[in-house]
Amino acid sequence: MDEEILKALERTKEVVDSYIEENLPRGGPNGLYDACWHLIEAGGKRLRPLLVLESCKALGGKEEDALPEAAAVELVHTFTLIHDDIMDEDDERRGVPAVHVEWGVPIAILAGDTLFSKAFEFAARGGSERAVDELARACTEICEGQAMDIEFEDREDVTEEEFIEMVRRKTAALMRASCVIGGLKADAEEEQLEALAEYGENMGIAFQIQDDVLDLVGDEEELGKPVGSDIIEGKKTLIVIKALEEADEETRERILEVLGNPNATREDVMEVIGIMEELGAIDYAKEKAREFALKAKEALEELPDNEHTELLRRIADFVVEREF
Repeated sequence: MDEEILKALERTKEVVDSYIEENLPRGGPNGLYDACWHLIEAGGKRLRPLLVLESCKALGGKEEDALPEAAAVELVHTFTLIHDDIMDEDDERRGVPAVHVEWGVPIAILAGDTLFSKAFEFAARGGSERAVDELARACTEICEGQAMDIEFEDREDVTEEEFIEMVRRKTAALMRASCVIGGLKADAEEEQLEALAEYGENMGIAFQIQDDVLDLVGDEEELGKPVGSDIIEGKKTLIVIKALEEADEETRERILEVLGNPNATREDVMEVIGIMEELGAIDYAKEKAREFALKAKEALEELPDNEHTELLRRIADFVVEREF
């Protein structure tokens, strides 16, 4: 694990959380703001704010100028997690009860909505109209991607191309926006903004594929949720798509029998993970994640060669090597 990136993430957590602390209340009617704070305080990497700050600094901008936007993308990310957990009926996130488990679904929905609106308040405070536009576009794409993800749960014929397009919207859009917003705060040239967009999008796809790998073979304590939860939820990840493609009819039927089955036992889930491993689907996904990480790094050739660009390169490697 890259110690320098872990330090950068820790430092980003300090400065961004400090900004959020100054600008996001606590308490509130019916514990609304406590629900907002729940996942922020539970942990998380702060990768998206780090992308904002490092993209800005790579092009000669000042960290303090991009801080409102860095906090904004973290609030958007947290809002998506709260609403995701409601839709997926997940009880745990970051090793703590999900917001809807702790406060109930109505307050959890309101907490997500509050973080969403606060994010745009922060972004508008930053003074870049185009940065606000980028964030809004990413939020629209996140919703589109989530709708696709839900649709895929009821389909057995999802293709790899459809999966990549879903991930490009649901996960990579906010990564891309984070990088572009950082560039905008440094008054980047158009070609540099395009390079940052290319970097963020490819890195975001690599990130999600690795997330799906970790869901099957990661450490539950590190993940903060049970291993194999994607299988119980019936998620059509790249691993599932590849496994269904490679399996014989009997094995395919067994995978589909367990996939999305709320009554599936721990043994059923572990059996299916074993099948996917044997079919080479997990290794295939790892290789695809590395390919997207490489594309991300290649996009950075348009940026000045300095320590911040180098850190962005290393982040692309980090997202596919991480274990949490």
